[in-house]
Amino acid sequence: MLKTRILSALLILFTISVNAKTEPAKNTNATGIQFFKGTFQQALAKAKKENKMIMMDCYTTWCGPCKILKNQVFTDKALGDYMNQKYVCVAMDYENGEGPAVAQKYPVDAYPSIYFMDNNGKVKTIMVGVPNPIPNAANVILAQAKKFVK
Repeated sequence: MLKTRILSALLILFTISVNAKTEPAKNTNATGIQFFKGTFQQALAKAKKENKMIMMDCYTTWCGPCKILKNQVFTDKALGDYMNQKYVCVAMDYENGEGPAVAQKYPVDAYPSIYFMDNNGKVKTIMVGVPNPIPNAANVILAQAKKFVK
């Protein structure tokens, strides 16, 4: 009986792990959020120069919900149109590159976490996890983002 439960639990974990690694076909239309390529300090400078807010997606490469945000939510056209116009968006891998250093100043309790901050790096709010239901997640993030733009 115990062996059956352990085997069932392992099978469920394996299935979740395999599904989390599966990525949908790449969107060639480049809709959705266009993340800034550069350092966090460069993103702050760009936000100041353009008088924009900052949205920072804090993720890890192994995080299944992070992949859902990246592949199913951040690709939303309406969300991307707004965020690309009003925010400098940064995707920060908290385990690689400059991520661990940024994590010292902007810690997270869980992945994914989305920081909304002004162009001085002052945190306005943090969203943790993927808003449910997933088909409405982009609208939830969009509504949150609109609260901080004048």
